[in-house]
Amino acid sequence: MAAQARTEHSGQASRKNSTSQASQTSQTAAEFIDDQLQLEADAREALPYSFKSCTKPLGPLRQLLYSCLTCNPPPEDPHASYSPAGVCYSCSVSCHGEHELVELFHKRNFTCDCGTTRLSSGSVCTLRENTKTGGYGGVHSERAADGNAYNQNFRNRFCGCERIYDAHSQRGTMYQCIGLGTTEDGGCGEDWWHPACIVGLGPEWHESFKGGPANGSKNQGNRVPETEVDAPAPTENHPDGSEGEEDDVPPPGFPNEDDFEFFVCYKCTEANLWIKKYAGTKGFLPAVFNAPAAGKGTAEAESQNRVWPTPSSNKRKSECEADVEYGTQTKKSRKDGEISDGPATESLPARSGPAYHTTLPPAPTGLFSLCLKEDFRDHLCKCSDCFPYLSRNPQLLEEEDCYEPPLSVSDDGGAAEGSSTGTASLLDRGERALSNLDRVRAIEGVMAYNKLKEKVKTFLKPFADSGQAVAAEDVKKYFEQLRGDADAMREAVKNAAENGGPIDGDGDSRRDQSGY
Repeated sequence: MAAQARTEHSGQASRKNSTSQASQTSQTAAEFIDDQLQLEADAREALPYSFKSCTKPLGPLRQLLYSCLTCNPPPEDPHASYSPAGVCYSCSVSCHGEHELVELFHKRNFTCDCGTTRLSSGSVCTLRENTKTGGYGGVHSERAADGNAYNQNFRNRFCGCERIYDAHSQRGTMYQCIGLGTTEDGGCGEDWWHPACIVGLGPEWHESFKGGPANGSKNQGNRVPETEVDAPAPTENHPDGSEGEEDDVPPPGFPNEDDFEFFVCYKCTEANLWIKKYAGTKGFLPAVFNAPAAGKGTAEAESQNRVWPTPSSNKRKSECEADVEYGTQTKKSRKDGEISDGPATESLPARSGPAYHTTLPPAPTGLFSLCLKEDFRDHLCKCSDCFPYLSRNPQLLEEEDCYEPPLSVSDDGGAAEGSSTGTASLLDRGERALSNLDRVRAIEGVMAYNKLKEKVKTFLKPFADSGQAVAAEDVKKYFEQLRGDADAMREAVKNAAENGGPIDGDGDSRRDQSGY
């Protein structure tokens, strides 16, 4: 009796396990569609823009750029000869989607290098029209644009420390210089900077920092216990705990990120000495010196004695505000639609006296960077002597318009104008395919679909009434009957059994190719 009870119990457990396994591996049609739509929504969130068109035909733009280290690997020596290249957002997905990419964010006056002589002939653009074949794709070895400017960012090196950037391991905020000139002009070419490097403390400052500003600062209330520094607690945005307060504390001598909107590095101020006299004047914060340990005068003393509050975010800043959270590709414009129609040549009131720049105090001496307020353009002198400096850097005259590809879908979830069919949902693509059929074939297709739908609904109704999960074998057997080949299948199973062929548990020698 005990053995019989164990056998019955085993049989019941086996049936329960089988039912449980079937429930776990089975899905209703509605569940499957919901899962697919969610996957597509997640993909659109990670890649929100349409990637069907390369921007090269549009010419030079201020646009999102990427450097492909697979197609164009840089040498280990940061000063060795190298021919850098940058590709647009669409090409980074369609042509280099499986490659190792460095996201450079916005660079001005740049034309996409994909499919040009900047890259090897084996690296082709799949989006542009091929003049040799008349179709699209396979474009390579075209002449690269002459006006592109490159800097060390294309080697995946950033800041004055020339460090390789790893979004998954590096912490803290980085700021993009507004870029007064290219590297050939002595500027930085819109490089990204660590605040600690800006003030001369080096990129290791955050690693050696233990809970607050350097000794002598008045702000001792922001001190973080060493236990939190050594093992920061996980956060919602950063499971590795990388968004701790300690990472966001600015180094001594560097202002709170809420106090300024734009940044000019010390390389660019040295290449444009005329702008140094604006330090500490209207629209400009006091000079941020590169060597805070050495006395640099009143402006630096004022900067050093400030109380530095802890910023509330962890992101890399640029004029187009590319918000970065360790590799995620979320970007947003700081002020959408607030692009001026032309240079702000009439921003300052008419002056009957001397030119504004002649009333400015002498420029501080030493190597320093500048932090600019949102309205700094309103306080630049635009006299006949100063305007040539501004005209060489139009970003000082007006806020730049950053090109962004069209969104894959509109805000209401529908297909956006100009979006790629490859980025729309499967349902949308099916509806568009149906709408392209001629009227007779479309009506016949709809009638056949409705007929099949009614049959499948009749088949599924008993499962819905009983609450039983629909297993893959149930669906397979039903469609065998629907095709009229159930008898043929049973005959094939019988022949396979007689010949010693493989048969599955219910007498079917076929195997599912579900991919799961």
